[in-house]
Amino acid sequence: MTSDQDATGPSEPEVSDGLKTFGSVLKALRDEADLTQEEFAPRIRYSTHYVAKIEQGKRFPTGDLPQRSEPVLGPLAAKILKAAAKSLRRKAGLASWFQQWAGIEEEAITLYAYECRAIPGLLQPEAYMRALSERTLPPLTKEQIDRQVAARLERQKLLTERPNTAFSFIVEQCLLDRCMGGTDATRSLLDHMLEMGSRTNVEIQIMPLRQEDHAGFEGEMYLAETPDHQWFGYTEGHRSSALITQPGDVSAMLQRYGKLRGQALDAKASMDLLKRMRGAL
Repeated sequence: MTSDQDATGPSEPEVSDGLKTFGSVLKALRDEADLTQEEFAPRIRYSTHYVAKIEQGKRFPTGDLPQRSEPVLGPLAAKILKAAAKSLRRKAGLASWFQQWAGIEEEAITLYAYECRAIPGLLQPEAYMRALSERTLPPLTKEQIDRQVAARLERQKLLTERPNTAFSFIVEQCLLDRCMGGTDATRSLLDHMLEMGSRTNVEIQIMPLRQEDHAGFEGEMYLAETPDHQWFGYTEGHRSSALITQPGDVSAMLQRYGKLRGQALDAKASMDLLKRMRGAL
């Protein structure tokens, strides 16, 4: 989802030599098989956009890419891709984890997000994005803020370009009451959330201010289901983050998220609350 709340990390990973090399190898093998990106991508169950990002060195390949490619490119190509993958070195910290999450997010068939810190990045209008970025410490330059806003707006195309992906968001009401960025930014936020919540593939639920039975006390969480029906979790905060891959840990997150859905206002009641809050501004 960005790291949806990372106000300082890049939305695109830096292009490293290892990533560029892997991308070039994949492109060469694909070309050798006389396949375009548009022909190759569906055969390995990826989007054309994601394959292009890998070949450009802007996305870390998932660990099973060589195996997915073997029936399409052949066993020798799969061995070459495995060898090339060993040369990759991810940067420590938030950026490396987000680079992996970004790839999972782009291919997901289900995306869940619970937020208690700030509105999820996929739901932020530009005015709210800028309000967050302008309050980042250490301070950002105008150019840095502009780049972040442009990258996040680009990411939001997931909501419209993946109509068959089910998006679920649970947002604490206090984040709306906070009025981050002032009245105009909050008005823009409420309008945007109402618009997104009207989409058939997007469900927004608001967690009311008072909820004595609350399963989200351990903090924000993101969950994604891949086309192969594998689930991953993601958490972050204060320049640190983690991709959760252990099935037991992901299962616990899914249980908590399921509980939260039952504790929050349902989608209709949430939309009604957003409309009332918008009218009160």
